[in-house]
Amino acid sequence: MAGACVLCVLFPEQWPAMSQPPSAFSTVGLISRRDSPEILDSVVAVHDCLVRHGRGVVVEDVTARTLPGFRGEEASRVELGERCDLLVVVGGDGSLLGVARDLAHYGVPVLGVNRGGLGFLADIPPDQIDVRLPAVLDGAYTSEDHFLLDARVLHDGVETGRSPALNDVVVHLGTMTRMMEFSLWVDGQYVYDQRSDGLIVASPTGSTAYSLSAGGPIMHPALDAIVIVPMFPHTLTSRPLVVRGQSEISIVLDEAGTSDGHVSCDSQVDFPLRAGAEVRIRKYGTPLRLIYPVDHSFYESCRSKLDWASRLGGMPRAGRPDQADGSGA
Repeated sequence: MAGACVLCVLFPEQWPAMSQPPSAFSTVGLISRRDSPEILDSVVAVHDCLVRHGRGVVVEDVTARTLPGFRGEEASRVELGERCDLLVVVGGDGSLLGVARDLAHYGVPVLGVNRGGLGFLADIPPDQIDVRLPAVLDGAYTSEDHFLLDARVLHDGVETGRSPALNDVVVHLGTMTRMMEFSLWVDGQYVYDQRSDGLIVASPTGSTAYSLSAGGPIMHPALDAIVIVPMFPHTLTSRPLVVRGQSEISIVLDEAGTSDGHVSCDSQVDFPLRAGAEVRIRKYGTPLRLIYPVDHSFYESCRSKLDWASRLGGMPRAGRPDQADGSGA
């Protein structure tokens, strides 16, 4: 049966002719988590569903190489951003982070099929591809704009590295179990000097990622704000700081520091830092537009992913307030 399913993706010309698609998503790019052949069944399911519904499908060249004998249309990731009306990413949130950094500036909407862990960003489960994906193609979806951060690394005033980040920018010492010293500035105003394991600067999207594990607040993705979270600060009074989304944040390493540091964007792109280096962070120019099924809810995601729905005794609460029966139970 698995072989027959692959034949569908290898020979799309065997599908029956379809009418022109009714929505704006006429050309769809397909990207999967790299080096993960175990999710091939979901990649095939998405491809076959798109073809059945009359869409032109362009598969990322790296993904196409995971499909034995693939003879369909393929293109580089950059070309997908230039040509497609919609991108479907099969993988986890990590796969979506990479797509966001690479392609957000093209403004192409992105839909995620979750084959990873929590799946805050990739919302469609693999067993619902044939139900959820056609509905999106027919126009039954919601969209959210998630802004990215733009991190620049400067040594002696010269830029030595730059990358966007959808979740967070983290300044740290890498594997060394010792503290680093730095100063924090926001919009040119001095905030504090700190000795800690590092600093997390997160977008609302990233507030449910590394920032959350460090004690940061959960922020609704529609907020225009940035959170700054210290990592194990050597003080009893240091707390996360939320600033406006238009702020420019500057982190300057102590020039007398004896250890070099690192700055990490989404835990996927890393730049070295020397003593006296500066990291400047501000909002990226173009947001990532995420597509969700119409019943998507950020709060439901928090309940299911963060186990908010649990109660002592295992009894769920009643429905919405307007559905309460007034019993007080």
